[in-house]
Amino acid sequence: MELRQLTYFEAVARLGGFTRAAEQLHVAQSAVSAQVRALESTLGVELFTRTTRRVALTEAGELFLIRCRRALDELDGARHDLADLAAVLTGRVTLGATAVVGGFDLPGALSRFHARYPGVALSLRSGLIAALLAELDAGTSDLVVGPAHADLPSRFSAHRIAREHVVLAVPPAHRLAHGTAPLPLTELSEESFVCLPAGSGLRSILDEAAQQAGFEPRVPFETHTAASIRELVASGLGVALLARTAAEAPGPAISIRQLRPAPLHPEIAVIHHRDHRLSAAARTCRQQLIDHATGA
Repeated sequence: MELRQLTYFEAVARLGGFTRAAEQLHVAQSAVSAQVRALESTLGVELFTRTTRRVALTEAGELFLIRCRRALDELDGARHDLADLAAVLTGRVTLGATAVVGGFDLPGALSRFHARYPGVALSLRSGLIAALLAELDAGTSDLVVGPAHADLPSRFSAHRIAREHVVLAVPPAHRLAHGTAPLPLTELSEESFVCLPAGSGLRSILDEAAQQAGFEPRVPFETHTAASIRELVASGLGVALLARTAAEAPGPAISIRQLRPAPLHPEIAVIHHRDHRLSAAARTCRQQLIDHATGA
């Protein structure tokens, strides 16, 4: 039994005749007839009843057609899988990531992906979430790992992979540097803050938390990275709300305090643009990131 015989048989059954099947398959009608006869000989049954006017499936043919189509579907699926694998093995993925990724082990995930698919050209870009989402819009990045804020536009799809928490960072010699009890947010009303610029996710978190506590935060020092916020706090220039990941990262000494109530931080997600079709390599990378987050 040959694949060609199954293909010819299915075409005759679907189109209701040898002539139509031959036209669609771009072969001679005699070739289609010969292959179907050979298939019937192999199976030991007639698959069609033939008259001068019509061709119809026999009962055996109807039963065999179900199995035939299942086999052809499986072969077609295998072809697509192999084509996708070839595309993954030789593909390219550009990934953007913020400095804040919660408990997600991004280096470990990328190392695992690279070990499995060493032929993929993998690029990593870092930045604030707004800039990285702009790269998704422009099509210059495939995926972003970062906070999925509540106002994330619907054109982006986000799969949550990790949680993040907001803490207070203060200079080691600050009056609030010591203590284990969570600090009320109202304790910070007279403090100077170090933060990202207006319009950033962290600035929105600070503004909302301060509003709920009944004050407007003074932000005399603005900077563009979580690492530089930490450096300015360590130098005694102010206090800051920071993601725990950033506050506990290696760097200048600061003190970390819990807050009451604790401001909410968006969950960390793998984000892609709904309107941009991901390549096979990018789809595989996305799934690997999700699997790494769940321990799969």
